[in-house]
Amino acid sequence: MIAIVDYGAGNLRSVVRAVQSQGANPSVTSSGADVDRADALILPGVGAAADTMAHLRQYDLVEPLCAYIASGRPFLGVCMGLQALLTGSEEGGWHACLDIVDGRVKRFSNDLIVPHMGWNQVDVRRDHPVFRDIPDHSFFYFVHSYYCAPASEDTIVATTAYGGDFPSVLGGGNWIATQFHPEKSGAAGLRVYKNFLTWAGVMLEPATR
Repeated sequence: MIAIVDYGAGNLRSVVRAVQSQGANPSVTSSGADVDRADALILPGVGAAADTMAHLRQYDLVEPLCAYIASGRPFLGVCMGLQALLTGSEEGGWHACLDIVDGRVKRFSNDLIVPHMGWNQVDVRRDHPVFRDIPDHSFFYFVHSYYCAPASEDTIVATTAYGGDFPSVLGGGNWIATQFHPEKSGAAGLRVYKNFLTWAGVMLEPATR
């Protein structure tokens, strides 16, 4: 089962359509029991850290999500689905997150236009199956005011330049997460979803586009 977690994230439907377009049939769920039995899991997200974590707690999803990632099964986080993996976020004060990745979510400098919105290049630092057949320095679509600052560079898969380089993709073992929105990033973004599904061992039907 491919599960896409529904906790009220605004980009849920576009993520579902993107996954379906690559020949998969995901289940959309707010159930911790479904997370427990999923074979592949996608955590989308837009908005603020406080709201994201409040909704995950409301649906009793925090423990199932942490247990799922610890189990070694494939996981993809998108935007807030990336930031929620860190120890905590400085957005609007300090908010504890899932603490899968040691680190903090910080605001971009006041010298920059915030949010960082639009197309920007992603520079892959280390090979990962999710970037298979995607040219390095490809453009993806971003919209965010905060960025991830992991304690260790070992989790950094790719970076993007905006007032200096920031980690735009983190990954480790069975999980990968992007700051950009693959579902809004054209052919390269759809390829990210296809590559994730292939990496997860999902049998795909012919893509619809």
